Amino acid sequence: MLWLLVIHIAAVLFWCASLLYLPALIAGTSAGRTHIDPTPKRHDSAARFVFTHIATPAALLAIVAGSVVFLLNRTTDGWLIAKLTLVSGLVIAHSLIGLLVMRAEEEEGKRVVPWCWVLAISVCVLTLAIVWTVLAKPVLEITSWAG
Repeated sequence: MLWLLVIHIAAVLFWCASLLYLPALIAGTSAGRTHIDPTPKRHDSAARFVFTHIATPAALLAIVAGSVVFLLNRTTDGWLIAKLTLVSGLVIAHSLIGLLVMRAEEEEGKRVVPWCWVLAISVCVLTLAIVWTVLAKPVLEITSWAG
């Protein structure tokens, strides 16, 4: 049980770190392009490598290990529901960063730097909120909508 929790925490660390790194990597490579530099082949960027080989496997491992820990502990407290809601936001940010990687690789050179800032701040806020929720475990009342 403890090993699953360690795997979950390690995977979350890798996932969040890669999600924080990717917008900076995309912005740095997009801002540094000039008309003299030869354009790299499509789909072989460093951002795509980090997204597909580090961020996505870490996300899947974090979600699977966290789900197993959740099922074994049978925790249904309000803080866990809040954490899962925040993790859903992190999954959405993960998907948007994937779209940003694809847009940055397009040959049209669309401006992606403002979106990099928005996603980096979003991931930072979500990560801090998840860490606070897990450590503070606030007491939240869960009301049944079914009646």
